[in-house]
Amino acid sequence: MLNIPDTGKKRIVIVGCGFAGLTVARKLKNSGYQVVIIDKHNYHQFPPLFYQVASAGLDESSILFPLRKIFQNYSDYYIRKAEVKSIDPLCKKLVTSGGTIRFDFLLLAHGATNSFFGSIQMQQHSKAMKTIAEVIDLRNSLLMNFENALIISDESERESYLNIVIIGGGPSGVEIAGALAEMNKHIIPKDYPELRTNGPRIFLIEAADRLLNMMSAKSSAKAQEFLENSGVKVMTTTKAVGCDDDTVYIDSGNNIKTKMIIWTAGIKGNIIDGLNNEVYTRSGRIIVDRKNQIKGYEDIFAIGDIAWMAENKYPKGHPQVAQVAIQQAKLLAENLKCRISGRSEKEFHYRDLGTMATIGRHLAVVELPFVNFQGIFAWYVWMFIHLMSIVGVRNKLIVFFNWAWKYLTYDQSTRLILRPKGYS
Repeated sequence: MLNIPDTGKKRIVIVGCGFAGLTVARKLKNSGYQVVIIDKHNYHQFPPLFYQVASAGLDESSILFPLRKIFQNYSDYYIRKAEVKSIDPLCKKLVTSGGTIRFDFLLLAHGATNSFFGSIQMQQHSKAMKTIAEVIDLRNSLLMNFENALIISDESERESYLNIVIIGGGPSGVEIAGALAEMNKHIIPKDYPELRTNGPRIFLIEAADRLLNMMSAKSSAKAQEFLENSGVKVMTTTKAVGCDDDTVYIDSGNNIKTKMIIWTAGIKGNIIDGLNNEVYTRSGRIIVDRKNQIKGYEDIFAIGDIAWMAENKYPKGHPQVAQVAIQQAKLLAENLKCRISGRSEKEFHYRDLGTMATIGRHLAVVELPFVNFQGIFAWYVWMFIHLMSIVGVRNKLIVFFNWAWKYLTYDQSTRLILRPKGYS
């Protein structure tokens, strides 16, 4: 057992403490429920800034927030670091690596993982950006490649260490490409003067005919223009059909020698045993109704990236972005309070607050419900919104200081290669 005391209140168990899980947990404060949070990590992470950690623009500690600190002053809240194994819906029990726990209501907010679309090669040879551990590994590998390039005399082999191939032209791919282009321009010449004339080359591969498909054609074109002006080779209508440890194979036949493949092309839901197979979509998301209740289960809900909900405007489900997760979590918390008070519950309607992506200094694209804009003003808007979204005053100040220092000095955070013994 997970050793949770029975306080006589109905128990809500929340699996995962990303944007969705954290929001619903906070909103249930003083709700009359006992709240139990299950997460395999003891921290909340801020994925929108993963690319800055990967490119040595931010230290990882500035976007990680200890869960126990967040919930210090919450009464009848319990946090357990454990991995979920399965659900027993009939007995209303959750089986975890630390034991089983009974629930009255179960909220699944455990998010998504990387989808390599069945490519074992890509899974083995590429670096992903879905967890902070993956991001730190990416940063270490990137810096190690630069170090290795300096000691290799063979030009062809050296080229493979310096070429960086990013697969996926969505926001994550565009943002990491822009950050690495900035690093290439301002940091590489200072840290690696031998690479000034023959430094890293960055390739961004997208299978569709344009970048940022969820944004307008104008914003897409502007993002591509910004990247190309920064030195990124953008390859749209191009598919990476395979890879090995030093080559990405392209459908056009123009293969790229590289030892650094960054995968941002797809995600899929994390599947938990115990639910009926028919509640899952092909991409592993869980089908829910307009109150985020899982089809066929009265007291089990799914929110955030793992949830698939159809609306008139979104017949194929909502986009897997933070705003959807946060809005669903807020409404679900209110609906759960309604169950205690006997009030009627409401259905979810997603309110699109806009989409944005940053490409580098003074370069961003922003689409709000009534206005679209690009360039320096969009960059400031992007920074302000992301800064305000970070949990904790301390972390806001750390990120702001890092950004201010980078802006004034054209420098980035400490570029250290930290790896356990046995890694090269």
